[in-house]
Amino acid sequence: MLKTTIVVSVIITGLMNAGLLRANEHEVNSERERPFSLPKNTSVSITEGDLRQRIALFAADEFEGRGPATPAGELAADWIAAEMHRIGLEPAGEEGGWFQKVEVIEQTLDEERSSISIITPGRQERSLELGRDLVVWSKRQNEADLSWSASNLVFVGYGIVAPEFGWNDYSGLDVEGKTVVILVNDPGFARRDELFDGEAMTYYGRWTYKFEEAARQGATGAIIVHQEKPASYNWDLVRRSWSGTQADLVRANAGEDRTLFEGWLSIEATKALFDDAGADFEGAYQAASKRNFRPISLGELSISGEMFRSVRRTASRNVLGRIRGTDMPEEHILYGGHWDHLGVSDKPDASGDRIYNGAIDNATGISAILEIAEAMKEARPARSVLFIGFTLEEKGLLGSAYYAAYPMVPLHKTVAGFNIDALIPSGPTNDMVVLGSGASELEDILASHLSRDGRYITPDPFPHFGSFYRSDHISLAKKGVPMLYADEGVDLIDGGTAAGKALKEHYLKELYHQPADNYAESWKLESLRQHAQALFDTGFEIASSDAWPTWYPGNEFEKIRQESLASGKD
Repeated sequence: MLKTTIVVSVIITGLMNAGLLRANEHEVNSERERPFSLPKNTSVSITEGDLRQRIALFAADEFEGRGPATPAGELAADWIAAEMHRIGLEPAGEEGGWFQKVEVIEQTLDEERSSISIITPGRQERSLELGRDLVVWSKRQNEADLSWSASNLVFVGYGIVAPEFGWNDYSGLDVEGKTVVILVNDPGFARRDELFDGEAMTYYGRWTYKFEEAARQGATGAIIVHQEKPASYNWDLVRRSWSGTQADLVRANAGEDRTLFEGWLSIEATKALFDDAGADFEGAYQAASKRNFRPISLGELSISGEMFRSVRRTASRNVLGRIRGTDMPEEHILYGGHWDHLGVSDKPDASGDRIYNGAIDNATGISAILEIAEAMKEARPARSVLFIGFTLEEKGLLGSAYYAAYPMVPLHKTVAGFNIDALIPSGPTNDMVVLGSGASELEDILASHLSRDGRYITPDPFPHFGSFYRSDHISLAKKGVPMLYADEGVDLIDGGTAAGKALKEHYLKELYHQPADNYAESWKLESLRQHAQALFDTGFEIASSDAWPTWYPGNEFEKIRQESLASGKD
């Protein structure tokens, strides 16, 4: 039985009235009015010195971790617009300005008042501890307080409906009123054979897809089981990412097409849940990767809960600048990366630092995009080139999702795109890593430019991470636009792949989404310079021709692109 208590608690922030979300470029172009510093004496060539200036300024404490919709965070968007203006781009946002407003709903769960319980077949109630056993949220936007009772649990394996693979985990199952329990990743990871894409995660393995599919099936709730290797991250990252304030785009249907609640369940809590039902989790896990898998009812086991939340309506901004093409101005190449990070923590880390400066994630990417823009302006491409600083990437790729839904340049006129996100600084490398390698012809063009310098592409070394589906470019790829997501190289000239992998591991363990992700003057930036130069060369070749590189045959986005180009519609 489902019960929803509707308490509308939507707060319209005063950001627009306060001038925080201003759209007039003169407000960011007046040096006298700027509360920040811009780079000086930058070159039209791509240089380490320019990159160093931009990273240091953009990762500064004054932006307070670049939290979207915060006063200090939104100054970071102003900084990008001012820098675009300084290097000679034209504004490409709404109403002739630099910005595209992105309205969001922020929802914060009151963990002290909220409670989630498992009801066992013997009618005993066992509470799940929020943060330790479960993280939970809701995409419903009109209801602040939610409650449900006795929603029976059913294990649906990987929760995938993929006709092209002949796979349907919901076959013959009616989940209305039920809560589905789902494995992360896809069967290919468990089997390590040709099923799906083998060890490489497909889009069906992403948690975003699984929650969307559960909603399409009509479930009351959807819970993903956390397993560290298939997920590629530990429980602490899940807890930090999904506790506290969550955000979503303002939806026309106010999220009514989503399940009432979504969440992650720790592996320990999952095994206890199966024990309560008299079921074998390990057996169910093994069965889920077989073609003859059928959903497993967890008997009379059910879940009940009350969620008390504050709901706030606010806004942030994408930042857009353009170089107009000399010959084919309607056709565009796109460079994008996210400007936001995690803001300021309630609690300091061991060193006393509370600011998530995000120097690597993603001051490096924004700096590389601006460096490419400055060089591209001098090169005068035949096609137009659009540069976007996306907001709200850390809240679920929301800024890029909004742009993909409401593009300032028609997507069927967007020839190709490049995403730059979190480049780990190092000395020069022999390679560049292409995440989601084997996706599009953009890789061939990149490879040809690398080979001229005696360099090469390294295929994604961790395909099971599903990194291709975890950054802003995927919002555009899902609409058909061929996108290249390249990472820094791992084969260092000084130290080889062992040194490169050690840097990556250090970043993921010690710096990623931590206050410790700070800029340091000791950084070696030749790898970033190489990266920006290679992506400039690749993009300029496309911008100087009439070719339309596309997805490789069989790619999941190839058909969407073909239909978009044939119809002339997004």
